[in-house]
Amino acid sequence: MSEKYACDTSIIFNGIVLELINDGDLGDMPEIYVPNVVVAEVEYRTNVQKEIGFYGLNVLKELRQLHNEGKIILHIVGKRPTREEIKMSPGGELDALIRKSALEYNATLITADRIQGDVGIFEGLNIMYAKEKIIPKKNEPLSLKLLEYFDENTMSVHLKQGLPPYAKKGSPGNWYLEKIGEEQISAKLIDEIAIEIIEMVREDEHSFVEIEKIGAVVAQLREFRIVITRPPFSNDVEITAVHPLVTLALRDYAIDSRLHKRLEKAEGILVAGAPGAGKSTFSAALANFYLEKGKVVKTLESVRDLQVKDEITQYTKLEGSLENSADILLLVRPDFTIFDEVRTTNDFQIYADFRLSGVGMVGVVHSSSAIDAIQRFIGRIELGMLPSIIDTIVFIEGGDISTVLILKMTVKVPHGFRDKDLARPVVEVRDFKTDRLVYEIYSFGQDIVINPINPIDHKSSFKPREQYRIDHFGRKKKEEEIELDVEITKQKIVIKASPEYASSNIIVYANGYEIFTGSLSRSSSITLSLSNKEGRRVLKEFDRNKKLYGILK
Repeated sequence: MSEKYACDTSIIFNGIVLELINDGDLGDMPEIYVPNVVVAEVEYRTNVQKEIGFYGLNVLKELRQLHNEGKIILHIVGKRPTREEIKMSPGGELDALIRKSALEYNATLITADRIQGDVGIFEGLNIMYAKEKIIPKKNEPLSLKLLEYFDENTMSVHLKQGLPPYAKKGSPGNWYLEKIGEEQISAKLIDEIAIEIIEMVREDEHSFVEIEKIGAVVAQLREFRIVITRPPFSNDVEITAVHPLVTLALRDYAIDSRLHKRLEKAEGILVAGAPGAGKSTFSAALANFYLEKGKVVKTLESVRDLQVKDEITQYTKLEGSLENSADILLLVRPDFTIFDEVRTTNDFQIYADFRLSGVGMVGVVHSSSAIDAIQRFIGRIELGMLPSIIDTIVFIEGGDISTVLILKMTVKVPHGFRDKDLARPVVEVRDFKTDRLVYEIYSFGQDIVINPINPIDHKSSFKPREQYRIDHFGRKKKEEEIELDVEITKQKIVIKASPEYASSNIIVYANGYEIFTGSLSRSSSITLSLSNKEGRRVLKEFDRNKKLYGILK
């Protein structure tokens, strides 16, 4: 006589019932009872485009296939729930109907829900608690079909039904889109990948579903941010998975001692840049830097994907609202909050409220230039409050710092005005590196004016000036670049120049940025250990495919 087993929604949505059948844990030719309540719940979740619904539907189809193959005897039993019973679902009415079906057919109820099982035992049911799946630990690699599309140079993978797979490769500011397969992705394959992702996210304690809407799911699978979309939101099923290539420290950026001190005391920082420029990576490095300084650091993110240390708690929307999150976060009283990303008017107001409450803020803003980041605040807050809320703007380009602006309030006659009676409060925006006044912001009638005084090219602000030397006629002459060859082993880096530069002192540059100063040996080479700062910096720039060259000192 075959054994009888009833399924509840938990083992359908996580697929454990299939494992129990295939592993023989339910015996030969078991009778599987699926209450109509479970079918209705799966159907409802699928109709509203919930990924868990698609997964549950796939499990039901597999059960039917096993029945057709003669491996199980499948029964669909019980009545469908009424509208009133569905409304009372949080109170346990649907679970009660499932237990009723199991009792009626004298079947053992299989469940992964501890409350469901304990109540069933009280009611006299035979209960089988489903075994938990073995999920890799945090420091162990995951095994997913999705990860087969990634390699060490992949920033993101883009999968769409009916198209071959594509991947974005390279580094921030220096990437390219590459087709990584010739075969079109079938509807079956992309559904399998999506289902596997959702299953892993639900089971892994280090992963979570961040947003779930009709036709869209945003999940954080450990360090991978994954977006799954379906009709009606998108025209076809699409999966986009983003993976941070590197986790950097503040010392890995083009920061001199002055800027380092500025970042230590600055409390209203905007990190700006174009999408994919490396803003979030820099913000995470800044968060870890403040943590090392003994500060209490938190993050506020719509999607919690910043790669920060475990000591930094990451907050997201509370009951769907960042305003609710901010109310709680203010009670926590952090020294610094990393706000990723500041986009809507409410976001800008939250940033301002935190600053005026004395909390240090680092806000991440999408913008095409440093001054554009400031413009995002104008009109949303009073002009006179601007320097109290923002004191430093860091513009990121190509994964590194390109421009730094600082703000301060003064009373003066705006540039270009002659009448001293026209003096007014003016927000000065200066280039941090040169202290040159680059913009003035002031009220003129009913308007706010942003007046460019000495506008800078943000692409070159933090690059060194061209190298010149004085020849014997007293004239300036541009230095010639010395071509360098780089050889990398597991423990060291060897930089080689032409033999004519043997025993010379040179300054090594990468795409215009000074890396370090060193002396070429008699064999015209410099050997650096990967354990020191200079070696790590050269390796970083070399991996970014940046041009390395030298200038005679």
